[in-house]
Amino acid sequence: MQFRPSAIIIISIICSCIAALPAHAQAVHGSNDTLTVGAVVYNGDTIEAKTLLQVDVLGYITAAQRARRAEWTRLRNAVYVTYPYARRAGAVLNDINRKLVGVANEADRKKYIQSREKDLRKEFTTPLTNLSVYQGKVLMKLINRETGNNCYEIIKEYKGGLVARVYQTVAFFFDSNLKQPYDATGDDAEMEKIVQEVQRMYGY
Repeated sequence: MQFRPSAIIIISIICSCIAALPAHAQAVHGSNDTLTVGAVVYNGDTIEAKTLLQVDVLGYITAAQRARRAEWTRLRNAVYVTYPYARRAGAVLNDINRKLVGVANEADRKKYIQSREKDLRKEFTTPLTNLSVYQGKVLMKLINRETGNNCYEIIKEYKGGLVARVYQTVAFFFDSNLKQPYDATGDDAEMEKIVQEVQRMYGY
């Protein structure tokens, strides 16, 4: 079978184009279809590393959780309001105790206590009467924390047992107790955490 020169030329062109196809395809693949990704080397293996999209997981708050949150918020607000008064009360009582150490005469002791009581009434009467019953309960616990004595013991020491019992009776009608203790690691652990938060915030 004989091929004409023109046919040989056409076949040569077709063959050369076919031969060039793999190289051209490889060039296209290498320059346009390759993706650069991050990688990490783990135990000698190179592994592709990807950052996943953020996924938000939402849930409903139960009624019990809302009530618990409200209770904690109420306690936290009460501590923030009353702790400065408790600090001041603790400082004043400690100062009174230091001054009374060398005073043996009962009349002189009573006179000094009355003078300090007068000053304290001027300083605390207005702000303390604006406290709620709940805030008053928290304040009594915090005074116990700052002084080491409950409010009943403090009143009994400076005003006498009869006055302490009267105040205890009044507190009872407000569902309170002047003898309530402060347990930083037990029932009052949550209050103690809030107190420490206040101390850090205000540098006490």
